[in-house]
Amino acid sequence: MSIISHGIDIVDVRNIAALVKQKEEGFEKQYLTVAERNVSGFNTNRWQYFASRLAAKKAVLKVLGREYQQSDLWLEIEIQKRSTGEPFVVLYATALEIATKFGINKWLLSISHTPFYAAGCAIAFSTTNKSQQHTHLPQ
Repeated sequence: MSIISHGIDIVDVRNIAALVKQKEEGFEKQYLTVAERNVSGFNTNRWQYFASRLAAKKAVLKVLGREYQQSDLWLEIEIQKRSTGEPFVVLYATALEIATKFGINKWLLSISHTPFYAAGCAIAFSTTNKSQQHTHLPQ
């Protein structure tokens, strides 16, 4: 197993709350999948939850490469949670194709938040033999 790339991001929860309030539900629908919006407890710490998912997705986008960081891949990256509470990454469509191109087939994800800041850290791995990889690292 080898590390392909690493991404980290921090988001100001207060800024996210202000943006969501301005744009109402449209903002959430632009950045969170239906599954992410339907998580139980979503409304309990709504702004922290939303900011932490956004930070995690931005960390994943950094792994995928600079050219994708301003793209419309937000709904193709889903942050789910195991029964143990551990977050994990699920990719769809173009995001999955990009990850596959770079040989990424395993992710480690960490999310943390306070009432003021949320952080996401993503590490992408390849579990295939290095001699079988024919891709280059994203820039």
